[in-house]
Amino acid sequence: MAMTEPQPGDILADFSKRLVDIGGVSKTVYAGGSGPAVILMPEMPGISPDVVRFARWIRDAGLTVYLPSLFGVDGAFPTADGETVIRRACVSAEFRAFAGGGTSPVVTWLRGLARTALGECGGPGVGAIGLCFTGNFALAMTLEPAVIAPVVNHPSLPLDDPGGLAISDEDAVEVRERIRRDGLKVLAYRFDNDRWCTGQRFAAYQALLGDAFDGRVIPGETANPNPPPFFRDIVGGPHSVATAHLVDQQGHPTMRAKDEILAFLTERLHPGDPDPATS
Repeated sequence: MAMTEPQPGDILADFSKRLVDIGGVSKTVYAGGSGPAVILMPEMPGISPDVVRFARWIRDAGLTVYLPSLFGVDGAFPTADGETVIRRACVSAEFRAFAGGGTSPVVTWLRGLARTALGECGGPGVGAIGLCFTGNFALAMTLEPAVIAPVVNHPSLPLDDPGGLAISDEDAVEVRERIRRDGLKVLAYRFDNDRWCTGQRFAAYQALLGDAFDGRVIPGETANPNPPPFFRDIVGGPHSVATAHLVDQQGHPTMRAKDEILAFLTERLHPGDPDPATS
């Protein structure tokens, strides 16, 4: 009997779905789990099955994952047509995809979501994970005091400046001071041959944050060689460490990265509890 391809709604069926209003702007948010909150932002071209898999790992680590819909079709398998989603995002007033644009306005909404999540879930604070197009949003979100565990995964913005940070000068200064004042750490990942997130970009983060920036680099040759069409045809090389280019095998470098991210989150959001999933 032929297998029926999962539909988008099926992929997200084990998460609650609601509209969350922040400052008069409503967006769809999927959530699941219990314990302190983590905001997981999608990568281009949207909330793919690989992003949902990552959300489930966060949920299963004893945390509540919030997955906001920012672009694309929720739960869809990414195809080469995702280039259309990128073009739409690049001209959207919510995003600043190119050098000189400063901090993306959508970050203000995401900071509000972090405040909401902290109020709903409690705990010492909230984690924030950015992926690709949203990678640097996790850093910009630290201007919200609720955010205490930022993870910056293969940030691709600004698209036209490999050494840029896609954050306004004023916000960069405030972020650096907040990181220093509260002793936060910023965990980050990239493949060594990623053409969208280069060594120049990580060097810029290091220059801004100093020792607070923990940038980890994985050999590109270990990336999943058979990612979905969008990543094969449009991204065109190793990029998405914890999602499309992850190899789901115990001990694999990308799986170790995923485990390190979960450990980083649980250490900061479940302080003193070595195994929050069983507490």
